[in-house]
Amino acid sequence: MTDNDIRTEANDPMVLPPEEAHRLVAGAPWQRYAVLGDSIARGVGDPSPGYARTGWADRVAATLSSSNPALAYLNTGRIGATTAQLRTEQLWQVLDFEPDLVHVNCGGNDLFLPGGNLDDLRTNLDALFGALARSGAQICTFTLADVWEVERMLPMRPMRDRMSALNDIVRELAGRYDAILVEFWDHPVRRRPDLMSADLIHFTTSGYAVVASEMVRALHNHLSARAEEPAH
Repeated sequence: MTDNDIRTEANDPMVLPPEEAHRLVAGAPWQRYAVLGDSIARGVGDPSPGYARTGWADRVAATLSSSNPALAYLNTGRIGATTAQLRTEQLWQVLDFEPDLVHVNCGGNDLFLPGGNLDDLRTNLDALFGALARSGAQICTFTLADVWEVERMLPMRPMRDRMSALNDIVRELAGRYDAILVEFWDHPVRRRPDLMSADLIHFTTSGYAVVASEMVRALHNHLSARAEEPAH
């Protein structure tokens, strides 16, 4: 692509073509996929010309369904949800669903609230990850992208250090609970001038297309690594 080309989902170099995404998860063992979290989990964001109006989680579910049409999918994400609300309102619904693959995406709203603190956030996320791990589900998650370099994000820049600290907690828990972790903090998508919605909080649908592609790549890499492990 050149600077004069119009970027769309069909030619975006960061977005997997559908046939490649399907190939990467062909034969994936998961039968029940759940996502819990906040508005990012729901895929809230402004539409992007040339991209489907679809959140990242729905995209991942559709890709997994391409090799397993019987896949069951549940997304309990709710706009404005905090980690405490995930524990009381979403966790048990997800556990009742009995997923074997589950994505946790939350924490930003805690830090937007007056009095929100990292200790409570860590406690709540640890409880969520722990309960899901004990259920036997494979957990996956991702870090937030460092979008604050772009000039239009200047009004939100005071949040950067707090969101970086949230990412540190997510990395810590991902390691503790053997979660699949996708790193977006320094991903090149963060520099795209059309990445953020007008609210300066959520990705546009073009950004969610990239998130979905990275999640599919991560699931593929996880399966490949497990396949290479020696038999016990």
